[in-house]
Amino acid sequence: MIDYAEGSGKQYHTGVGPEDIGKYVILPGDPKRCEKIAAHFDNPVLVADSREYVTYTGTLDGVKVSVTSTGIGGPSASIAIDELAKCGAHTFIRVGTCGGMQEEVMSGDVVIANGAIRMEGTSREFAPIEYPAVADIYVTNALMESAKEQGIPYHVGVAQCKDSFFGQHEPEIMPVSYELENKWQAWIRMGCLASEMESAALFIAGSFLRVRVGSCFLVVANQERAKKGLPNPQVHDTELAIATAVGAIRKLIKADIEQGKEV
Repeated sequence: MIDYAEGSGKQYHTGVGPEDIGKYVILPGDPKRCEKIAAHFDNPVLVADSREYVTYTGTLDGVKVSVTSTGIGGPSASIAIDELAKCGAHTFIRVGTCGGMQEEVMSGDVVIANGAIRMEGTSREFAPIEYPAVADIYVTNALMESAKEQGIPYHVGVAQCKDSFFGQHEPEIMPVSYELENKWQAWIRMGCLASEMESAALFIAGSFLRVRVGSCFLVVANQERAKKGLPNPQVHDTELAIATAVGAIRKLIKADIEQGKEV
């Protein structure tokens, strides 16, 4: 492959090198969330700011950790995890927002994805569609334990991943409305908890790269509750999802140290 970084020792898109990041990385979509997440670290430092990819590095419990934004959607998220893995990171947690799909998934709750529906394009360039997009079990368990210990309301299950935000929210105006609406109902009937955009690509890329990946999201709102006339306030503060992820990273670090793994 051509070295587009021209010998700089940095990754072309994210602008980071092996010395810049920790082995554990939190992945928000929004670059503006990086500083908020980094505030949970000890001694956070901005180490890179390139395109949609903003990276801070600090420590948790004395271990080097990072946060890197991915931008919106699977293509940019897959670039981030690929380049960060090339720099030595082995554990990733996506933190973001989602829309609830089941009636019991309330605004302000946290959804922890243990799998994802691959209704997007990026993962198809990694693996055949028959290959499942699943989260790492150890990361998922750490997220569940973190949320439970902090008293954060959470749900665990499958997330639907798509490429078009408005294909979800205005499917009736799309030329392929027949497919979007029919599949949406299928996902609901199968018990899918929430819809978002990055986890399927990250889970599949993580499987290929042999790294651990998990996801947790703030439920901003639930369009299915709105359709039924049920209370559906909008919640935009991602702090509960962030706290869930940070707590999970601490647990994973502790477990890895106890098992003699590289941290």
